[in-house]
Amino acid sequence: QVQLEESGGGLVQPGGSLRLSCAASGSIFSGFSGYVMGWYRQAPGKQRELVAAITNGGSTNYADSVKGRFTISRDNAKNTVYLQMNSLKPEDTAVYYCHARRIVTMSDRWGQGTQVTVSS
Repeated sequence: QVQLEESGGGLVQPGGSLRLSCAASGSIFSGFSGYVMGWYRQAPGKQRELVAAITNGGSTNYADSVKGRFTISRDNAKNTVYLQMNSLKPEDTAVYYCHARRIVTMSDRWGQGTQVTVSS
């Protein structure tokens, strides 16, 4: 019964920045630190793809297309994960989904998604 709620999406011009937040609530078994957190995105007509992920230890992984532009971080005390997106491009336009995977069970939870539109 872990729920994920994204916020921070919107319309931004190319080269601009957005900061997405994902707050986890409900029953967080083993604590928030027991989850690998990530951001995925899905553009119309395309498959959902991993954008960035972060472990409790701070190890991160990024899609090649966003390396150097996006930064994922987490605040376990707030049960929140963030995605700082800089130098945004029109190709970044997509619905961005927060994702949580409980390590011990490998179970998945998804947020409802937040729309990010990069357009002039």
